[in-house]
Amino acid sequence: MTTFTRRNFLRTTIAGGVAATFIRPCNAYVAFGTQRENHSDVALTTGDNRADMAYRSLQPFSKELAGLIGTRRVILKPNNVSIDKPLTSTHVDTLEGILEFLKSIGKAGNAIIAESAANGPTLDGFKNYGYFRLNKKYGVKLIDLDQEPFDIVYVFDEKDFRPHPVRVSHMMLDPDSFIVSVARMKTHDRVLATLSLKNIVVGSPLKDPGFTFDSSSRKGAKSDKSLMHGNGFRGINYNLYAMAHQLHPHLAVIDGFEGMEGNGPNDGTPVDHRVCVASLDWLAADRVAIELMGIDFGNVGYLNFCSQAGAGVADLSKIQIIGESISAHKKLYKLSDNFKDQLIWMNPVSQITPTTHYPDFRLSYT
Repeated sequence: MTTFTRRNFLRTTIAGGVAATFIRPCNAYVAFGTQRENHSDVALTTGDNRADMAYRSLQPFSKELAGLIGTRRVILKPNNVSIDKPLTSTHVDTLEGILEFLKSIGKAGNAIIAESAANGPTLDGFKNYGYFRLNKKYGVKLIDLDQEPFDIVYVFDEKDFRPHPVRVSHMMLDPDSFIVSVARMKTHDRVLATLSLKNIVVGSPLKDPGFTFDSSSRKGAKSDKSLMHGNGFRGINYNLYAMAHQLHPHLAVIDGFEGMEGNGPNDGTPVDHRVCVASLDWLAADRVAIELMGIDFGNVGYLNFCSQAGAGVADLSKIQIIGESISAHKKLYKLSDNFKDQLIWMNPVSQITPTTHYPDFRLSYT
């Protein structure tokens, strides 16, 4: 893994700063973001060092972040689909770059790394991916959300069109938590792409100790992440939208240093992209990431729903890019083999039949 010093971070910076404000697009959503006349700022950095890219992507928001965080606990939420497949999960260097930035604004002391890994013990994944060295260097606590208190929320199930209870981390719902989604740029076999919002919404439901997807799973153990997926392509898009008002990032950091294309989020192949996206408007960050991946935004159901509801800014003409240009770093990611099936969300309910429910992609839970 790459090692570096504070001096390396400060060697290259993105100029600029913006005033802090709250976006209140509609009554249902309260999104944190920088907005000037309905514009949002998104930082785009490139380079050869993940940590440095993440650090530089956050510098334009230094003043806003110091004020917004205040005395709140900062939760860095990685996206660990698997506990032993590095390409599926958030890289330790990205987390280190964010922690170094938080240290520079005096906010690292109350930071934690928290996750409920999709498949297997969360702390095993933290160990496999080298996260524990961050505890030694920054004093950051590493938390398994499956071992923490939870609240109950209700989600839609396409199978029976009824609400179903889901255990969701209380810590992720707590207004005293400042949530940082540390996502990886990946295609997805249910919603085309998984970025900052999906990392939070689908990573927050909990699972029982001993739950895995194979024969080693403890008898009777279950995961509530499957319920959040809504039992259909339409159901998952709706649940991501419906949950976004209470489970969204306050800060989005999307690592595209090495993205994933094809049958993500678990079985895709690497893309050498070397970009990093950050914003206080999570929807604007996801919108820019979608563009960088060469994906048609109109095909991504849940992000379109959130845009229509005013959850943030998704119009590229109203997004101010700080740093690199999108056009100079756009790549065409190969989509999942079943991407045409995923577009069923566009059809009216009357056209949905039992055959449109997706198969059992059991490893796609984040």
